[in-house]
Amino acid sequence: MADQYVGTTESAGLPAVPSLRWEEPPEGPVLVLLDQRRLPAEEIELRCTDVPALVDAIHTLAVRGAPLLGIAGAYGVALAAARGFQVDDAADLLAHARPTAVNLGHGVRRAQRAYQEAVKAGADAGRAAAATLAEARALHREDAEDSARMAAHGLALLEELLPGGGYRLLTHCNTGALVSGGDGTALAVAGAAHGVGQLRRLWVDETRPLLQGARLTAYEAARTGMAYTLLTDNAAGSLFAAGEVDAVLIGADRIAADGSVANKVGSYPLAVLARYHHVPFIVVAPRTTVDLGTPDGAGIEVEQRPGHEVTEFAVVPAAGAQPGAGVPVAPLGTQAYNPAFDVTPPELVTAIVTESGVVSPVTRAGLAELCAKSRTGLGGISG
Repeated sequence: MADQYVGTTESAGLPAVPSLRWEEPPEGPVLVLLDQRRLPAEEIELRCTDVPALVDAIHTLAVRGAPLLGIAGAYGVALAAARGFQVDDAADLLAHARPTAVNLGHGVRRAQRAYQEAVKAGADAGRAAAATLAEARALHREDAEDSARMAAHGLALLEELLPGGGYRLLTHCNTGALVSGGDGTALAVAGAAHGVGQLRRLWVDETRPLLQGARLTAYEAARTGMAYTLLTDNAAGSLFAAGEVDAVLIGADRIAADGSVANKVGSYPLAVLARYHHVPFIVVAPRTTVDLGTPDGAGIEVEQRPGHEVTEFAVVPAAGAQPGAGVPVAPLGTQAYNPAFDVTPPELVTAIVTESGVVSPVTRAGLAELCAKSRTGLGGISG
C-alpha cells in the first residue's frame, strides 16, 4: 500500500511537491501523489506501489479532480503492467473507483488500449509495460497543453462578455494545478486574468462537504498572488445581490450530451443565482469531460459520499485516521445526505470552455460539433 513522507513547502508559486509523478527507484516503479487531504497544513506524499493503493487514494480524495484522475488512472494501468499484475483487472478496478468523473475511465481505457495493442503486436511484458507508460506520459503532457488552451479561450470569453477587465470572479471547489497536468481548468482562466492584471477579486466558495475551496483553491490562490476572499457557500447569494460578482467559473466532472453539467455539489444553486442576477455562468473542462454516451443530466450517476464527512469535523485527517475519529458536529445517529455532485441543466450555463473552443449557447448540436474537432484545433465559439 501507499507509504508517506513529508515534502517541503515553498512560499510562492505552484505546489512545492508536484500533484503526481512517476518514479523508478531500485525496488520498482511507484506512482507518487501529493496527498490533497492534508493540504494546506502539510505537503505529504503517498507512494503507491500497486493499484489497490491508488484506488484507495482515489476513494479517499487524496488524489482528485477530473483531469488529474484521468492521468492517475492511466499511470495506474502502467503501474500494474510494470509490476507484472493483471492489467485488465487493474483497469477495471481503477475505472470504477469513482462513478461520476468520466475522465478517470478515459485515462484508464487509453492506457489499457496501449497495453493491449502492444501485446497484440507481439511485445513482451517489458515492452508492453513501456508502451503503456509512454501513453500515460503522453496524456499527462497533453493535459498540460490543453490547460493552457482552456485558459486562453476562457480569458478571451471574459474579455468578450465583460469588456473593461477588473473581473470579480466566483469559483467553486478546486480547479487549479492540483487537478491537472498544467494550471488547471476554471482556476487557470482566473490565473490568466490575474496574469494580465485583470483579476480584481477571486471569490472562493469554501465548498462543502470537504472544503476543497477553503483548503485547496485558497492555497493555490495565495501561492500565485491572486487577490482572493474566502466565503461560506451560503453567503454567495448576498454577494450576487450586492453586485459583487461579474462571472462564475467552475469545472466539471461529467458533461452530458445535452450540456447538463455535473460538478461539485453547490454548483447548481450558483447557476440559479447567476441566472437571476444576469451574471455569466461559465464551465471550463477538457473535451474528454463531455460524455456523448450520457444523453442528459438524469443519466449522470451522482456519487454519494459517507455521512461522517458531514456529521464529523475532520478537515485534515491524521495519517491512518479511520472514519469516526473526527469531532462530532451532529447528534450521534444523525443521517446525512451527502452527494458529491449536483447537476446543472444546460439552459443555466452561459458557455462551456474546452481546449478545442467554446460552446455558447450550450446545445446538443454545439457539443457534438465541438467533440468532432481535432485535438490540435484551437477552435472558436460555436452554438
